[in-house]
Amino acid sequence: MSTIGSVPSSGDAKPSSGAAPDRSILGKDDFLKLFATQLQHQDPLSPMDNMEFMGQMAQFSTLEQITNLGADFERLMFVNQVSQNVGMIGHTVDYVDDSGQAAKGVAQGVTFEDGKISVSIDGNDVAPDHITGVR
Repeated sequence: MSTIGSVPSSGDAKPSSGAAPDRSILGKDDFLKLFATQLQHQDPLSPMDNMEFMGQMAQFSTLEQITNLGADFERLMFVNQVSQNVGMIGHTVDYVDDSGQAAKGVAQGVTFEDGKISVSIDGNDVAPDHITGVR
């Protein structure tokens, strides 16, 4: 379990659902494999023209930058969520406990494990989505 002080990498910020990745979407690795295969099998007597080659390289570069931007955005969202939850420390918090009952207590800390944030309220770890109010 980690406490505030280190931020997980982008891969850690995602909840682990156990689901297989969506294979209907091509990623940058798939694009690079297709591009390399295309280059290997092109007709040597009629090679790809320079404009087409540069266009595909630009597409690959754009895909890579968008992927990097997405990872940076995930990290930013995680840091924002941690920051919001840290703001509750020392305040009385209303929440729904594991049995579905309304409860309240003082937020004492914030922890995260496997990309999941929890708020420690009077010794109980509470998921942020179970918190209904802060006073």
